[in-house]
Amino acid sequence: MDVKKIILATASYVVLTMAVAFPWHMIWFHDLYLEMGAYTRAEPSIPLGMTAMLVQGIIIAYLYPFYYRDGNPLVQGIKFSLIVGAVIYSVMGFAMAAKIDINPISTFLLYSLIFQCIQFVLTGAALGLIYGKIRS
Repeated sequence: MDVKKIILATASYVVLTMAVAFPWHMIWFHDLYLEMGAYTRAEPSIPLGMTAMLVQGIIIAYLYPFYYRDGNPLVQGIKFSLIVGAVIYSVMGFAMAAKIDINPISTFLLYSLIFQCIQFVLTGAALGLIYGKIRS
């Protein structure tokens, strides 16, 4: 286990996710999410959001070396992140829409899917580049 790579991959996950999430959720589509009912807090809890990103980043950074076997590290990092992203999307998209009265659901799910694809392609690319070729 390479602790330096785990720390670097976690930090890249948090920074890249925040770089996409803040403008996406707080500027570009903030009003749309309010209209749909996706936001139920007047002010978001940044510490809770950062904690979620930190936990996700640590887990992804820890698990990636178990996944990677061979091939282009950049492509493999993106593939792995998209797989993990699908799990996270099931919670952030479907489960959230199941618990909160969001309308239209299809718009919410589509915007969530686009956001998370962007997020996990970027963070996956960083993950692959940080770990490089793990095994020969």
